[in-house]
Amino acid sequence: ILTCNVSLEYEKSEVNSGFFYKSAEEREKLVKAERAFCDDKVQQIIDLKRAVVGNSDKGFVVINQKGVDPNSLDALAREGIVALRRAKRRNMERIVLACGGTAVNSFDDLKPENLGHAGLFYEHVLGDDKYSFIEECDNPQSVTILIKGPNKHTITQIKDAVRDGLRAVKNAVEDQMVVPGAGAFEIAVYQALQEYKNEVRGKQRLGVQAFADAMLIIPKCLAQNSGHDAQECLVKMLQEHTGLDKCVGLDLVTGEAMYPAEAGIWDNYCVKKQLINSCTVISSNLLIVDEVMRAGMSSLKG
Repeated sequence: ILTCNVSLEYEKSEVNSGFFYKSAEEREKLVKAERAFCDDKVQQIIDLKRAVVGNSDKGFVVINQKGVDPNSLDALAREGIVALRRAKRRNMERIVLACGGTAVNSFDDLKPENLGHAGLFYEHVLGDDKYSFIEECDNPQSVTILIKGPNKHTITQIKDAVRDGLRAVKNAVEDQMVVPGAGAFEIAVYQALQEYKNEVRGKQRLGVQAFADAMLIIPKCLAQNSGHDAQECLVKMLQEHTGLDKCVGLDLVTGEAMYPAEAGIWDNYCVKKQLINSCTVISSNLLIVDEVMRAGMSSLKG
């Protein structure tokens, strides 16, 4: 597979210009000179194909970001070369990552090392559009996920789910750690805050209790969305967690307490870290707004 950004068609000059000739012979020479400009580039591709492929049954594909005129397409087709023209730049970048090789901007130093490789290349019609598929790459660094659905809403939902899953994997790889899911983290934080509350004196105890109660919102939502009684599920999880070193979460199917680590249910560490940081910042900002509004109302009364 050769990825390139070279024009294989006759292009008008950027400035106003013209050719003047005296006879039909001179006109034919001008036309041949214009045609030779593209034919030389096409011949360089053909020579590379013959040198690399030879008489084997391997195919040769040219993917060009610029145009390819009909004469060039015909010359390439006679040599068994498939040429795609006017490919988008982002696709060109992904093809190089998937197949290897390098994208070339000139055919002057064309080498076999510039070529990428794939096991299968074919064209497929989806709906009213034609798509070219490149498969069976040796070491792909870029892939495309094809999503099909009966309507746009379904495709959007699948797309969001795939993006969330890929982001979760990315976060886990970058963090090098995970935390138990199914509401187990929030239950453990609640229990830890209850123990810490006994060490606090004064009004701060109320703040610790409010923060601990707020952490139970996620387990409550999990229970409600699963069709279970939120209070009953919370009591079961808190009872199961008491006196144990294991994190206890909620089984969404049965509504009983379960061990998410044993079931393979995990959450991202960075997501939980951001959750704790954001909730405190947002709560502080809301309290500041309340104080400002209260001060404003007092000044109006005065």
